[in-house]
Amino acid sequence: MTTNSSSTEVASQPPESAGRTASWGELLNARNAPRAVALTGGVALHAINVHIVTTILPSVVRDIGGLDYYAWNVTLFVVTSIIGSTLTSKLLSTLGARRTYLLGLAVFGAGALVCAAAGSMMWMLAGRAVQGIGGGLLAALGYALIPLVFEQRLWSRAIALVSGMWGISTLLGPAVGGLFAASGHWRLAFWALMPLLLLQAILVTAQLGPRSIKMEKTQGSAMPLGRILLLAASVLLVALAAQADAGWKAAACVAGGALLGLLVMRIDLRHRISLLPRSGYALSSEMGKVFACVSLLVIGSCTEIFVPYFLQMLHGYEPLAAGYMTAAMAGGWSIGSLTSSGRSGTAADRMVRIGPMLMALGLMALAVLLPGRLVAASLAADVGIVLALAAAGMGIGLGWPHLIARALHAAKPGEENLTSSAVTTVQLYAMAMGAALVGLTANEAGLTVPGGVAGAQEAAAVLFAVFAVAPALAVQLTRRLTRSH
Repeated sequence: MTTNSSSTEVASQPPESAGRTASWGELLNARNAPRAVALTGGVALHAINVHIVTTILPSVVRDIGGLDYYAWNVTLFVVTSIIGSTLTSKLLSTLGARRTYLLGLAVFGAGALVCAAAGSMMWMLAGRAVQGIGGGLLAALGYALIPLVFEQRLWSRAIALVSGMWGISTLLGPAVGGLFAASGHWRLAFWALMPLLLLQAILVTAQLGPRSIKMEKTQGSAMPLGRILLLAASVLLVALAAQADAGWKAAACVAGGALLGLLVMRIDLRHRISLLPRSGYALSSEMGKVFACVSLLVIGSCTEIFVPYFLQMLHGYEPLAAGYMTAAMAGGWSIGSLTSSGRSGTAADRMVRIGPMLMALGLMALAVLLPGRLVAASLAADVGIVLALAAAGMGIGLGWPHLIARALHAAKPGEENLTSSAVTTVQLYAMAMGAALVGLTANEAGLTVPGGVAGAQEAAAVLFAVFAVAPALAVQLTRRLTRSH
């Protein structure tokens, strides 16, 4: 299938075709399946890497130190992913789909090699920063190419397939990370990514050539570098609060990060070339409500960063088992997304409303179960932890394909590519800010001082109780969103 632009394709569809949800068979038929795999493979690599690093981080800290900077491994990765994701539109218009994808794979691989050779936490963080740029490109391409490759009625299925790549990560990521961490060779976990990167590069070369995707040159493809750097600085300021030696310094860092975020919004609303569609900043608009809901749900999910540490420290699990238990959140996300993607109308609205409630309940259950104080019922508590993680992830997945599809459908003519990249930018900024706030909350709650088992117990209880507030706020937004819909 060849398309000239997403706006042309959508406009050419009859209304009944655009409004009908396609079947999985149509997305995965002989014509669409190879491109669907090429489209989503980069997201799978990104997701597998996330679970590898989450699983091996406790072993990394034991080997090279740096517990104070535990959450920075995610924060820096996601901050630089924002830069990579915002480059997507410009690179697509200048390099084309295939070369942009191959560039993302190359940068991602280079960062993995730096991590594999890291002798200190600072080198590890440097590698994660490089990896993030490539990861941001790969994640953004997963969404940005959907309107260019598939007709509109296939979008919700394609979005669900992209989200479903996190399900693959729950099988491979913890296994790779856990096995290498348990054997004392966590560095080999990064080397294990290299064959997968090579296979994806071969598939992309074959399926995303100029004959497969024809793209028009887009206007205003200049990159708003200043605002991207301000966004990165806003997250890093919040992350630095976790290393502050006084309460007023931590408060100043958080306030400074929030002010920089507001400054970016003010500049973006006045600039000709924007990071987000202007309607994305207004809670009164459909796109604004979607972006706010996505941000709150992603922030709540960032608590996953510390789950392997708590499971190993407080429950005595080995890295492999802790990795698979943690992956229950991503598995729940994938299952929720895949099972709800075929819903439409009032059924889809119901999924959007139920999701945040389920996530809030899951996080509150983790605040009770993860501290490990239920010694008499340890088996029941551990089963409860897995179920609570799965519920939190499913709470995101149930409404995810419908939220993203609504953002894409709300795009004005000519803003389809901008909206596609904006979805990833919003998701990554929320993830970066969430990771920074998670690190700050855990450290302030006692993770490092007093530290040890007592500090980890207190940090676990406080962390999940505090971050359950995010999906609780999303409950109100989804009610307004579905009412207006």
